[in-house]
Amino acid sequence: MAAFAVLVALAALMLPAVAAADAPSSMRTTLNEIEEEVMCPVCGTLLGLAESPQATREKAFVEKLIKEGKTKSQIKDALVAQYGDAVLAEPNGSGFSISAYVVPIVAFIVAAILLAAAVWKWRRSSGGPDDHLPAVEGPSAEDRRRLDEDLGRYDL
Repeated sequence: MAAFAVLVALAALMLPAVAAADAPSSMRTTLNEIEEEVMCPVCGTLLGLAESPQATREKAFVEKLIKEGKTKSQIKDALVAQYGDAVLAEPNGSGFSISAYVVPIVAFIVAAILLAAAVWKWRRSSGGPDDHLPAVEGPSAEDRRRLDEDLGRYDL
């Protein structure tokens, strides 16, 4: 009975360790995940693609934070505190940064409207397919007579 109690006690002690090992692994972040979402402040490229000395230091900083058990948002906050908002690959979604999302969409819509209006105006101004073609006249009586004479000479 004492051995059973010891086994239960050991299992109870190991349960939080097993749960902690499983739960944080889903919440832990990796360097690759962070590299896809932050930029090198010197190069202006994604951290995963950057090869500058500054990028190397930034990667080391991120790895240190990962080893400390920080979450992705905590790491991003630390990077913003260290390097400024320019380190984030995507804008924060408020203020002037939202223009990175809105301006291309608005520009596309305006361009589509202008293109549709131009096509509509062009189609209306052309009227029909035969409006700009000159009238076709047949050959004159003299031309027909000459043509018949010429063809008569080559009759086999």
